Amino acid sequence: MLIRRKSFLALGGAAAGAAFLAACGGDSSGSDNGAGNGSDAGGASDAGGAEGAPARADADLVIWADEKKAQALEGPAKEWADAQGLTVAVQTVANDLQSSFVTANQAGNGPDIVLGAHDWIGNLVQNGSISPVQLPADADTTLAPVAKTAVTFDGQTYGVPYAVETIALFANKELTDVPAPATIEELVDAAKAGGAEVLLSLPVGEQGDAYHMQPLYTSGGGYLFGTDAEGNQDPSDLGVGKEGSIAAAEKIGALGKDGVLSTSVTGENAIALFTDKKAAYLVSGPWALSDIIDSGIDFEMTAVPGFDGMDPAKPFAGVNAFYVASSGKNAGFAQQFVADVASKADIAEKMFEKNQLPPVNLELQKKLSGEYPNIVKIAEFAEQADPMPSIPEMAAIWGPLGQAQANIIGGADPASTMKSAGDEIASQIK
Repeated sequence: MLIRRKSFLALGGAAAGAAFLAACGGDSSGSDNGAGNGSDAGGASDAGGAEGAPARADADLVIWADEKKAQALEGPAKEWADAQGLTVAVQTVANDLQSSFVTANQAGNGPDIVLGAHDWIGNLVQNGSISPVQLPADADTTLAPVAKTAVTFDGQTYGVPYAVETIALFANKELTDVPAPATIEELVDAAKAGGAEVLLSLPVGEQGDAYHMQPLYTSGGGYLFGTDAEGNQDPSDLGVGKEGSIAAAEKIGALGKDGVLSTSVTGENAIALFTDKKAAYLVSGPWALSDIIDSGIDFEMTAVPGFDGMDPAKPFAGVNAFYVASSGKNAGFAQQFVADVASKADIAEKMFEKNQLPPVNLELQKKLSGEYPNIVKIAEFAEQADPMPSIPEMAAIWGPLGQAQANIIGGADPASTMKSAGDEIASQIK
């Protein structure tokens, strides 16, 4: 499954998938040491972390992040450290950040803090890689609720959130008279009336794209995992293959038959179809905003609508967070830094200057809303989304569900195809 997300979040399923599937017998291509990625098995060495990861810098506080976040964090982290009389090093890990971190942490030569997606939490906790953190007492009024929910796992808070994303609906006002359709049916009718070459540019591809399809899947009645009595995700309650998922598959299949959804629309061309003025509507995320604005299109951005008379559309929300390493050399400095990130908007605001991600700090959202209304809108839409499941079993969902949805859009029987996907997933997570 190809998911083109020019964003700060790399799917935790992609990073953790090989380890989880190998443990369940779903991947026989190699061994794994629990680092979260089978390709990194045995990657730790006494010279540094996993292959491709830097050796730990000689500083009081060491932070690992991907390139964009590292560049955004370097300045504000240095300001913070200078004020504390400390030294700090923000190191870039260009590839396989999650698995590199787990391996280095196990070896005792990793960072004190790592920045990553909230859906890493299940894998990181399973590997004993991160420590719980404390959010400030006023977090209920200062942080977006979806962010707090996303960084909570088995009743514990494991990350300090600072940014969020979800997908939205973009409408080209030149190609539709209904820029904010209330339902998918209204969207289809308006796009047809406008004569657009492509009615809805939603990435599918030959292998499917369960991430972008999630709003339609949930509106049609589908779910991924149920929850237990404490509200935790329950992998024993798998929704794929059950009645609701089949109802969703039938609606998705009808959109394929009607030419609304197509496997010819992929993660590589979906945004371009919209910016080239071929598509009336686009489903994408904040990573599309720059291209859309540069194209000069008169557009409107709204929440993705659901099917008429069915459940609300619930896309995924993805939260980016600071994690404190369980084996970091300076855990006290790490906890102090993330506590300051949680209690003030300063560091997130300074990071925003170089990497414009929708913030979770409510005060910062208000401050940015005048100059960056669409960025703040994304954060607001995320409150109506569901945090991406952070349990390791989520890794088993992406491939089978995405492929089933692509096949159904291509004309396969919805019921049998969705049931087969459910059986495949269940066999991997038992």
